[in-house]
Amino acid sequence: YKGFMNDKAQLNSYLEQLSSNHPKDTWSSDERKAYWINAYNAFTIKLVIDNYPIKSIKDLGGAIYKVNSPWDIKFITIEGKKYDLNNIEHSILRKQWSDPRIHAAINCASISCPALMRGAYVASKLEAQLDAQMKRFINDKTKNVITKDKVTLSKIFKWFGGDFKHDSPSIIDYLNKYAAVKITDSASITYSEYDWNLNDVHSH
Repeated sequence: YKGFMNDKAQLNSYLEQLSSNHPKDTWSSDERKAYWINAYNAFTIKLVIDNYPIKSIKDLGGAIYKVNSPWDIKFITIEGKKYDLNNIEHSILRKQWSDPRIHAAINCASISCPALMRGAYVASKLEAQLDAQMKRFINDKTKNVITKDKVTLSKIFKWFGGDFKHDSPSIIDYLNKYAAVKITDSASITYSEYDWNLNDVHSH
C-alpha cells in the first residue's frame, strides 16, 4: 500500500480511467469481465489507502455485512452511477459470469485473500490469467494445505461453495483441476480461520 501511495498519481489516473469508461454492450464478455475485476481490485486499494494506516479493512464502515460493512460503502462512481464493492462482486461479477475463478482474482485486502496479481486483467489473456490465479491460490500453502487424504481450505470455498460446485460435482473435483497433489474423493475437508488483517507487506 505504501507503494500505491507513492504512485498515487498513477493510481488516481487509472481510477479516473475506470470511472469514465463503464463497459458498453458492444464490449466482449471477457472485456467486461476483466474491467469489473480490475475495478474491484483498484477501488479496494483506493479504500485502503484513503484510510491508511488501518489494521483491517473490516475497521472501515460498520459491522453488518450487506448493510454497512466496508463492502457496502458507496464510494465508487462510474459514469455518474454509484457502486459499492458488494454490487460489483455479487450483482455484476458473480451474477453475469458463474465463474468461480473470480474468487481468486478479486482481492479483499486481507491476509487470507488470494494474492493480488501483478498488473491488470486483460481480455486477450483473461482465461490464462484466471487459471493461473486459481492455481496459485489453491497451491498457496499459506491459504490451502492440500495432501492426498486431507485438505484444509480457505473459507472462500465454504462461503462460496455453491459457485465451485456449480462448476464441478464437488469441491475436491474442482481442486483437482488445479492442485499440484491429487486429492482422493474420500479426503477429509476442514476450513481454516480467515485472517482479516491487512495484507500489507510488513505484516508477513
